[in-house]
Amino acid sequence: MFEELPAMTDISNPISRRQALLGTLAGSLAVGAAGCASQPKMGAFSSARGVADAQFAQGVASGDPMATQVILWTRAAPVGPEATPMVPVEWQVATDRDFTQVVQSGSVTTGPARDWTVKVDVAGLTPGATYFYRFATGNGTSPVGRTKTLPRGAVEAARFAIVSCSNYPFGYFNAYDHIARRDEIDAVIHLGDYIYEYGPDGYGAEVGAALGRQHQPAREIVSLQDYRVRHRQYKSDMASQAMHAAHPLIAVWDDHETANNSWENGAQNHQPETEGDWEPRRRAAMQAYYEYMPVREPEGRPLHQLYRAFEWGDLLTLTAIETRLTARVEEISLAEIAGKFSTKEEAQAWYDELKQDQSRYLMGEDQLAFVTAAMGQSRAKGQPWRLVANQVIMAEVRNADLSPYASEEFIAEFEQQWAGIRPFIELSKFELPQNFDAWDGYPAARTRLYDRLRAQDVSDLIVLTGDTHEWWANDLYAEDGTRMGVELGTSAVTSPGGSVYLGDMAEDLSLLLTRHNPSIRYHSSQTRGYIDLALTPAGGHADFVSVSTVTEPDYEAIITAGFDLQKSGNTVEFGKGSGMDLKQTALYRGMGD
Repeated sequence: MFEELPAMTDISNPISRRQALLGTLAGSLAVGAAGCASQPKMGAFSSARGVADAQFAQGVASGDPMATQVILWTRAAPVGPEATPMVPVEWQVATDRDFTQVVQSGSVTTGPARDWTVKVDVAGLTPGATYFYRFATGNGTSPVGRTKTLPRGAVEAARFAIVSCSNYPFGYFNAYDHIARRDEIDAVIHLGDYIYEYGPDGYGAEVGAALGRQHQPAREIVSLQDYRVRHRQYKSDMASQAMHAAHPLIAVWDDHETANNSWENGAQNHQPETEGDWEPRRRAAMQAYYEYMPVREPEGRPLHQLYRAFEWGDLLTLTAIETRLTARVEEISLAEIAGKFSTKEEAQAWYDELKQDQSRYLMGEDQLAFVTAAMGQSRAKGQPWRLVANQVIMAEVRNADLSPYASEEFIAEFEQQWAGIRPFIELSKFELPQNFDAWDGYPAARTRLYDRLRAQDVSDLIVLTGDTHEWWANDLYAEDGTRMGVELGTSAVTSPGGSVYLGDMAEDLSLLLTRHNPSIRYHSSQTRGYIDLALTPAGGHADFVSVSTVTEPDYEAIITAGFDLQKSGNTVEFGKGSGMDLKQTALYRGMGD
């Protein structure tokens, strides 16, 4: 078959009365004179990339690379009026883009049972090599994709683009576009919320209508066909196709691949009365995910237990974990504890008791054993770096007391954006954890993980985190104060952070949160983008790469903050920081008091 074919205005709707909340906050953060550091611009680009091929309308992708294997993916739906129940598809892998050196090839058949998707686990490849691949049917040839296998032996460097929260209606996937342009990237690590489940009146709908990027199907997705159509829409985006064609993907799911704040037996955004039982919806979401994502299905365990490990020679091990569908118990809601306390002491006593609750699982025993064994083996082999692809914030993050700054006028106005603002402000005075959907809501599970890792002599993690739509550079500590490494939290590809709702005062809140929490070195909700993480045997560096806009395809890429990573004794610490303004720099260096 191959031989037969030729080779906008701001629509974020910020709250208008910023003085109502933070009229005096700037004065309380006198950590240094205001000023902006020089932020390196990486260039101007456009994510407008043409029209998808009719036969291969969702492009190509690769993922879950191993030393001699990689998953290749496409979708080859029938074209034309004739009914075609099955489609034969040929595939090729070559060492050159012109396919003069084909090293592997084969054919498969796809059909409606898997929505005409194709997934091939190609074996017999050379470690640490770059390959090109393509698919073909009698009606056309796919775009050419590029992928890489994992290296063995001595490795001089590895580089990752780290992304999360790619909500189609909220804007253009400009971060994907920029990643696609960077040949030096070894793999893209997607930390979840690859799709969103909402309908036309849900999260992001108003922005999507203004941009002409409304969700399909035009309803909250519940059935297998719904999830398939939604995945199909996301992979029809040309910036997404460019990223997938350029680099292999290592993906974990978070909640929106099923439903908001999902857990083992349900989700906040699942109503059994109108949407049926949770288990059929969960099965449908997982089936569509495995059909449409270039991930290797787990062997010898249920499909919801999607955790695995990847080795880059003698340099690092990356574990990709699952914290939603395997063992997570239901989160503690703000409504559940609102009005429960009258003093900080009562609140702290309640949380101290929660820390002892061993039933609050997040990972499950089998996964915990897998992760700690992989990290222990990495340590025993002498690899300098141990990474965790993780969904939700692992560091301890306590709320600062916002009640002195929150007027009734502000709360009433903000409730139009977030119904939970009143209990959130009320509870902030007790300085409990900010987010009970994160590891802070499952402190015994975090302690279990840290204890098991320390038993393997591992206390030097680099935890990669998504979910919040905001940037984080956090120190990780066990309950007894032992340093466990660092956490890098990426902002979203498109989903909004606090700055969208709070405007300029979001920056003040970030400073307050950073000053209040010893674990936070840097936090910002101002921009969307991705993390560029580079590691060598001698050290590492993480750049927070922001795109100037997601409301139009023309954008600039800017490094808004950068952080050196260094080994120190038996752990990992942040080194020199760059790109921050003077207040952020002072807090990063621990001079905020």
